[in-house]
Amino acid sequence: MKNSSVSNRKAQLGFGAAILTLLGAGVISYHALVVSNRSQIWVRHTDQVLEELQELLSASQNIESSSRGFVLTGDKSYIESFKGNILREERAEGSIEELTVDNVTQQRRVPVLRELLAQKIQFSESVIDLRRAKGMEAAAAVIGDGPRQQITGEIQDLVLGMQDEERRLLGVRNAGATRQLEHTKILLALGSLVGLLIAVIAEWSVRRENVKRGRAEETLRDMEGRYRSLLEAAPDAMVVVNQSGEIALLNVQVENQFGYRRDELVGQQVKSIIPEGFAERLIADGTRSAAEALAQQIGTGIELSGRRKNGSEFPIEIMLSPLESADGIVVTAAIRNITVRKKADLQLAEKVEELNRSNEDLQRFNYVASHDLQEPLRMVASYTQLLASRYKGKLDADADEFISFAVDGCNRMQGLIQDLLAYSRAGTDGKVLRKRSCEDALNNALKNLSGTIQESGAMVTHDTLPVITTDETQLAQVFQNLVGNAIKYHGTEAPAVHISAIRKGLGEWTFSVRDNGLGIEEQYFERIFILFQRLHGRTEFKGTGIGLSICKKIVEGLGGRIWVESQVGKGSTFFFALPERS
Repeated sequence: MKNSSVSNRKAQLGFGAAILTLLGAGVISYHALVVSNRSQIWVRHTDQVLEELQELLSASQNIESSSRGFVLTGDKSYIESFKGNILREERAEGSIEELTVDNVTQQRRVPVLRELLAQKIQFSESVIDLRRAKGMEAAAAVIGDGPRQQITGEIQDLVLGMQDEERRLLGVRNAGATRQLEHTKILLALGSLVGLLIAVIAEWSVRRENVKRGRAEETLRDMEGRYRSLLEAAPDAMVVVNQSGEIALLNVQVENQFGYRRDELVGQQVKSIIPEGFAERLIADGTRSAAEALAQQIGTGIELSGRRKNGSEFPIEIMLSPLESADGIVVTAAIRNITVRKKADLQLAEKVEELNRSNEDLQRFNYVASHDLQEPLRMVASYTQLLASRYKGKLDADADEFISFAVDGCNRMQGLIQDLLAYSRAGTDGKVLRKRSCEDALNNALKNLSGTIQESGAMVTHDTLPVITTDETQLAQVFQNLVGNAIKYHGTEAPAVHISAIRKGLGEWTFSVRDNGLGIEEQYFERIFILFQRLHGRTEFKGTGIGLSICKKIVEGLGGRIWVESQVGKGSTFFFALPERS
C-alpha cells in the first residue's frame, strides 16, 4: 500500500513537472513570437521609408517637369501641378524625417536633402518668374545652365544613398526576423518533447517501483503494454530503439508511413527505415554514454530521408529523446513526414521570388509611366499648344480642328497616366497605422479642394468626427475623392455636402458623405467602383472615372468596405466602414 502511494505520488510529481515544462515553453515561445513580430514591424517600417524616398524623388522630378512645361507653353495648369508637387515633396520630406528619427546616419542626410530641394524649388520659381517677365527664350536659356543639373544630380545621389542605407537595414532586419522564427520553432519543439519525456519517465519510474528487473525483452514488452495508447495516439510515427539498435516498439503511423507490418520491424535494425550512419547515432557506441552520444540531437528537428519497404525515399524530420530503462538507455524517435511541408516551402519560395519580380516590374512601370511616358507626352502637348496659339486662324478650319483634337488627346492621355499611377499607389503605403484625427484628414482634403469649392459655391459641413487608428494620408484621399465627386456631379442647385460618422458596436466606425447632386440609378451601384467606369460622357464632366476605384482600394486595404445609397434627382450618400483598432 505504501509502495503504491509512493508510486502515485511520483507519478503526480512527474506529470505536474511535465505540465509546468509545457507552460514554461509556451511562455518562452510567446515572448519569442512577440520579438519576431517586432522584427516584422521594423521590416515594414524600412519598406515605408523606401516608398517615401521614391515619392520624394518623383515629386522632385515633377517639380522640374512642371516648371519646364510652363516655360515652353505658358499654360497656368503647370503652375498648379508645380505647387501640388511641392506639397507632395514637403509631405514626403516630413515623413522621411519622422520615420528615420531612429537612424543617426539618415538624420544627418535629411538637412542636406532639405537644402538641396529648397535650392531646386527656388531655381524653378526663378525660372517661372523669368518666363512671366521676359518670355520663353530667356527662361529656356536659364534652364540649360549647369547649376540645375548639378542640384538634380546631387539630390538623386543623396536619395540613392539613403535608399541603399534602408535596403541594408532591411536585409539586417529580415535576417533577424528569420533567425527569431527559427528559434521559436526550436523552443516549441523542445518544450513539447521535454514535456512528453518527463511524463514518460514518471510512468517508467512507477513501473520500476512495481516490477522486478528482468531480461530486456520482458521489460520492453511490459513497457509496450503500458505506453501503447500514448504512442498510438501520437500524430507522428514513433519508434523506440534499444542499445543494440533494434526497434523495440512502434506505433501504427510507422506502418502507414513506411509500408511495413508491425511484426516486420520489431526486432529489426532501425537502419531499415532510417539511413545508415545516422541510425548508429541513435544509440550509445560503448565508448561513451547515451546522453553524450545524443547531446547534439536532443530536442532538435533533424531533417533526413526515410526509406519505405518498396525502396522509395521521402523527406522526414526526426526528434529524439532518451529514456532510461532497467538495462540502460533506450531512445524514442518521433518521425514526421515533411513531404507536404517541403513542397509548400518550395512553392512559397517560388511565390516570393515571383512576387519580388512582380514588385520590381511594377516599380519599373511606375518609373516609365511617371517619367519616360509622361515626358515625351508633355513635349507633344507643349508643341501642339504652340501650334494652336501661333497658327489658329492662319490655316483652314480643318487644321484648327485637328490641332484641337491633338491637344485634347494629349491632355486626356496625361490624365489617364496620372490616374493610373494614383490607383497603383493607393493602399500600398505600408505605413504603421496610428491614432489619427478624422477631422484633420477631412480638413487636409478640403484644403486640396479649396479652389473647386470656391468656384462652385459649394457648402461643405460635417459633424464631429472620431479619432481612430488609421493612415491619415489615405483617409484624406478618400474624403477628397468623395467630396470632389459630390461637388462635380451637382444638379441645378449649389452643391451641399455633409460628412458624418457613427459607431457600430465596439468594432466599427461608419462614415457617410451625403450630397444633393444628380443621384445614381440602383443598377449602377456596383459599376461605379470599377476602374475607368463612367456614367456620363467626357463632354458633360471631366475625369477618367478612377476616383471611386481608388477609394474602394484604399478602404479595403485598411480592412473596411464602401458602398452607396442614392435616388436619381435626390442626391447620393456614400458610406465606408473602417474597423476600430486598439
